[in-house]
Formats: sequence, structure tokens, C-alpha cells
Amino acid sequence: MINTKTFGDEMKALGFDFYSGVPCSFLKALINYAINECDYVMAANEGDAVAIASGAKLGGKKAVVLMQNSGLTNATSPLTSLNYTFKLPVLGFVSLRGEPGVKDEPQHELMGQITEKMLALMKVEWAYLSEDEAEAIKQLKEANKHIEEGRTFFFVVKKGVFGDVKLNPQALKQVSNSKLQKSSAKQSLPIRTQALKAISDLADKDTILLATTGKTGRELFEVEDKPNNLYMVGSMGCISSLGLGLALARPDKKVIAIDGDGSALMRMGSFATNAYYQPKNLMHILLDNNAHDSTGGQATVSHIVDFASMASTVSYPVSLQVNSLHELEEAIKAWKKDGQLTFIHMKISQGSPAELGRPTVKPFEVKERLIKFIG
Repeated sequence: MINTKTFGDEMKALGFDFYSGVPCSFLKALINYAINECDYVMAANEGDAVAIASGAKLGGKKAVVLMQNSGLTNATSPLTSLNYTFKLPVLGFVSLRGEPGVKDEPQHELMGQITEKMLALMKVEWAYLSEDEAEAIKQLKEANKHIEEGRTFFFVVKKGVFGDVKLNPQALKQVSNSKLQKSSAKQSLPIRTQALKAISDLADKDTILLATTGKTGRELFEVEDKPNNLYMVGSMGCISSLGLGLALARPDKKVIAIDGDGSALMRMGSFATNAYYQPKNLMHILLDNNAHDSTGGQATVSHIVDFASMASTVSYPVSLQVNSLHELEEAIKAWKKDGQLTFIHMKISQGSPAELGRPTVKPFEVKERLIKFIG
């Protein structure tokens, strides 16, 4: 059995001091250590945890994700289309529930059989974490080499590997919404390109724009390709979690996460996580056209969701619904001046420019220049 504090301190000495994850009984000691000793973000699900850690990595942190192996199914999208595609390595610990030959709950049986195969198929470097402390520390140093060379690495952890760590008392902070405002102005709906141009025009040298997957990123690239832009590919629903990790890692920068209604609906648990950790330097903008525009215009169910009220309910400090480009611009200016976590919901019309192109710069090149921009 490993002394978890000793192992955690070794991780910290290597620079791993930012964690995000989802509870697991096999990993509870490491989770408790991370909460006690490091920066820890409790994610709503495993995919969000990977995105949050990836955002922290963008901001210069060496980040760790913790999850049960059942959560690999939820984390598959960001692991394959964010970490792999953008070459954003994170260190992972995944428990081996359902280990063949070991009695466990029936829901873990299949995952226990395919955990190794899933990691290999996703091209994630991995190893079983040794129960011998000295050997485990050697493994950790080898894993760190993979991370430094740009490869995500996961440890698979069997039951009983980590020794107990007592969780310090957690003083949960109270958060609340201080401003919910909905516009009564009647305006014709702008197209997404117009909204993106208004956002881009207000992005100065300390502002980073993260655009969700699909036409949002493609249109932002055509509006103006800048080194402070990141165009998400895949990882649908993860943009605000990526923004959360980056904003927490780099409080000296302003981060605007530009979401779509389809992607926001996919991972609505992230709203509560964002609101609880509420970095003042994060703005979450939802451009809502009630459609999956990138895949042919199929309707979403966003027309029945009051996003501004929802963000207010989970305690975004400022939650706004705007109806015009002018209101959008004024809201961004106010956020840049006052600095509170802010959510903006804006209805837009469907449709995109004819013959819309795609970014000509590769995802990992976008990442590299953004890291250079962040400094």
C-alpha cells in the first residue's frame, strides 16, 4: 500500500498541483489529499473534469484528472478530440472497478474487462500503479516524462493501492446571483457572425476567446484569426469547462467561452461547477439559434430553456439575456471593467455565410500560439 501523502507530495514536487475529478471509492485517499493540499475542482462529470484540467494545462499548470473507470465512457470525447488533437497532456488516475476475478457490483463487470483496451484504443499511455511505494514513485517520474513530451498518461489503480487520508473539514462557500437582467428590447436577431465580430472586436491583449465546436469556431476564424483565439474541434459541451480551468489557472487574463445551445444542453452540469468556483475573469456567452446549425439545422430544445434564469439559479453572480449587438457589447465592457463571473444568453438567427471555410491552422498549432500569447 502506498502512503498517499508521500506520493502526493512527490506529485507536487513534479509540479502537479491542479486536480479535477469525480468521486471514486478506490481513489478517495488521493482525492482527499488533493482537496487538502492542492487546487481541486469537483467536476459534474468525467468529461468536464478532463476539459477543466485541459484548460488549466493551457494556462501553464500540470493538471491531474481522477475518475472511476466507468467514467472513461464519459471522458472519451475530450480525451480523443481535445487532449489528443490539441496535444494537451494531462495525468490521469482511473480506478479498476470490475477487475476480472474480483467480486464487484454487476455494473462494473464489462468496464473491468475493457478498461485497458479503451485506453489503448484512445492512444492514452497507461500503466497499473504499483502497490510498492518506491516503485510507484519511479512510475510517477516516468509518467511525468510522457507529460513533458506532450502525451497524456493514465495510471490504472486497483483496490487498496492508496493508504487512507483523512479529509479536512470542508467549508463550502456560499455563492449567489447578484444580478439577473433580461432585455425587453425588440430587435431583429443578428446572425452568429455579427455576434462573433462584436465579441472579437472587444478582445484586447489580455482577453482569450474560446469558441465551441462546429460553425462557431469556423466563423470566428473567418471573422478574425488571432493568436488569442482557440477553435474547439469535437469535445461538444466542454467549452465552458475548458474556460473554467484556464481562468482558474490564469487569473491575470480575461477568458470568454463562446457556447452554442446544442453544446450547452449536452453538459448542463458544468453551469453549476462554473458558478461555484466562479472565477471573476470568466465570461460564458451562449449564442442560441435553437438549432444544430453545423449538422444541417436540426432543432434543439433550447426554446423551452430559460438559460439566463437557470444560470441565475445555480448562482452565476451576473446572468444576462440580451437582445441586440449593442447590449452584448455593453455587457462585455461592463464585465471587463467590474470583473465578475458573467453569463450572457443571446438569441441569434440560423444560418452561416455561404461557402464557410475551416481554420487553416492545425489544432495543436492553435494551442501552441495561444500558450505563447498567454505567456
